[in-house]
Amino acid sequence: MSRLARRDTAPELALRRELHGRGLRYRVQMKVPGNNRRTIDIAFTRARLAIYVDGCFWHGCPEHHVRPRANSEWWRWKIERNQARDRDTDHQLDASGWTVLRVWEHVLITKAADEVEEAYRARMAELGLVR
Repeated sequence: MSRLARRDTAPELALRRELHGRGLRYRVQMKVPGNNRRTIDIAFTRARLAIYVDGCFWHGCPEHHVRPRANSEWWRWKIERNQARDRDTDHQLDASGWTVLRVWEHVLITKAADEVEEAYRARMAELGLVR
């Protein structure tokens, strides 16, 4: 597991490419405010919008996650712990005034980018930062 990519995964890179092509600028792998051990995949700092691209296997996608048969109980514990950490991170960001958007890796990139762009524009309008 230590050899697995924690950042710059194929779905994350594809989403970043699409967002950049739409003229949106963001920070990558920004530390979560108040928790230096966790990072935000894609952060729109002015809008205080955090985007996470969650893998179906590691984050327990309700549509695609299949628990391995070998060592099944350990994998159940591992995925549940990942999900609990995700919820905790969401709460920390929410308490800091951030909005969190989680996108599954199986979602079409254009659809995911549409959701992100819509959330970004809404958040900028909500904060009165629209030009």
